[in-house]
Amino acid sequence: MSAKTILIIDDDIDLVEIVRVTLEREGFAVIDAQNGERGLAMAQDRRPDLILLDVMMGQVDEGFQTAYALRQDQRTSEIPILMLTAVTDRTGFDFDPARDKDFLPVDEFLIKPIGPRQLVDLVRKHLPTKI
Repeated sequence: MSAKTILIIDDDIDLVEIVRVTLEREGFAVIDAQNGERGLAMAQDRRPDLILLDVMMGQVDEGFQTAYALRQDQRTSEIPILMLTAVTDRTGFDFDPARDKDFLPVDEFLIKPIGPRQLVDLVRKHLPTKI
C-alpha cells in the first residue's frame, strides 16, 4: 500500500518544512508549492489525496481563489482541502463550515499555529477511505 500524498500550498517555507517533517514522520508523502498557480498545476498533475492550503500568499486572497479553482476543476474537485491560515488574526475573518461552505469551498478551516498532533488527526479525518 502506497503512502497517501499531501500537497502543501503555502509560501512560508519554514512552515512547509515543519509540516513536511510532521507528516512524513506519520508515513505520508508530501509535495509542496509556494503559490496558488503552481499548487493548482501540481494538484491537477499529481492528484494528491489531500491539500493543505494557505490563504495569504502573493495576494491576500490567493488561497481563496485557488480553492475555487480546485473545486471547479473536475480533476481536483473531490480532493479534501484543509485551509491552514493566519488570516483570522490579521483580518478578523472567521470561517464556519456550516454557514460559509458556499462562500469558501474547503473541508476545514484551521488557524495557524496548529499543534502537530491536531494537524495529523485532522489530515487523517479528512483523507478519503478508498480501498
